[in-house]
Amino acid sequence: MAVFFYNIFLLLYKAGIYTASLFNAKAAKWVRGRNAIFGRLARAIPADEKIIWMHCASLGEFEQGRPLLETMKQQYPDHRFLLTFFSPSGYEVQKNYSGADWVFYLPADGPVNARRFLEIVHPSLVIFVKYEFWYYYLKKIKYRNIPLLLVSALFRKDMSFFSWYGGLQRKMLSRFDQLFVQNAESAELIKQIGLSSICTVSGDTRFDRVIAIAEKFEPIPVVADFTGNKRTLVAGSTWPEDETVLARAFGDLQDPGMKLIIAPHEIGEKHLAEIQKLFPDSVRYSQLQQGGAREARVLVIDNIGMLSRLYNYGWLTYVGGGLTKNGVHNVLEAAVYNKMVLFGPYYQKYSEAVGLVRSGGAVSFTDDKMDGRMLRLLIETLSDDEKEYQYRSNAAGTFVQSHRGATGKIIHFIQEKRLLTS
Repeated sequence: MAVFFYNIFLLLYKAGIYTASLFNAKAAKWVRGRNAIFGRLARAIPADEKIIWMHCASLGEFEQGRPLLETMKQQYPDHRFLLTFFSPSGYEVQKNYSGADWVFYLPADGPVNARRFLEIVHPSLVIFVKYEFWYYYLKKIKYRNIPLLLVSALFRKDMSFFSWYGGLQRKMLSRFDQLFVQNAESAELIKQIGLSSICTVSGDTRFDRVIAIAEKFEPIPVVADFTGNKRTLVAGSTWPEDETVLARAFGDLQDPGMKLIIAPHEIGEKHLAEIQKLFPDSVRYSQLQQGGAREARVLVIDNIGMLSRLYNYGWLTYVGGGLTKNGVHNVLEAAVYNKMVLFGPYYQKYSEAVGLVRSGGAVSFTDDKMDGRMLRLLIETLSDDEKEYQYRSNAAGTFVQSHRGATGKIIHFIQEKRLLTS
């Protein structure tokens, strides 16, 4: 019965996405990206190659899988790597990613699609990252006895796996040969459904990713020139709610010389124009590259790809999303540089954000009136108390460094179980 309802879900989802594609650009990319996909896969992938397939739902999951993929590429040079995405927001950004031999959308789940996909790809190992459970793909992978791993998984007790109606979801989890989870709480939940024998607490591979980026830091001269010797707040992955609060807090600061860098989550022209209305004394990164006003107080980033480096230019950092129920974005990209992090109250679903707050490396604030008062007070308090600022900044970096090593644990398991031949 559960499979019947799952099939209904697949049909409704497909119908919905095709309908939405008529007027929604993201849905249209989802549909176009899967047109004639089996023919394209068959032409691209040779029948005699040894292939490791990694699947990510979107861009965030890719960042978690990336350190593992890149390490495996060094460890297993005779294998080739297929990277698939479910969402356009992942595929469109990483379709030219050089770390994989091929990057494709994952064809929609279904018994025929899953069978055809595996016949063409014939993977030696399959790795799913964090959240992505497709019944027919998992069933066919298990049927073919292909080693199947779930990495950087994070579970909460309110998920369907742990509910009375979650039988199908639990069955999907049981298809995996090993579940690498981020924390002990996730492992305990897995134990409660009888799967502790295939569960390992490895940690979150994103820690390894942000550490690698920081260790190979590439300067951005234009940004360095903009900040100069001024204290700068770097605000990344901001939403309109964040930008409103930042504008009000920044306008009332006692230090008129402090600068601000904003890297919004969405960089469409309409949104960028709205940000510049909030911050009249601002310049876009693209304008700055062409000799724009370096004396501007606010720099608006109008490109994708440099956020993880931008945080290094901050005296203090702010990560967006926490003022909306979508939740805070990646706090590790900022904390790795020994930068204290500020964000809104919606962070409890993200274990790394919870841990960072507990460590002292981050502070969450609530701003029901959206007037920026609490954020302004935090900034001014830290500006006046150098000892407190240093303590919290160091705590942020220490927290990240103390959680490195998840990638190595997964690699060790693959080698110990001889899942691949090098």
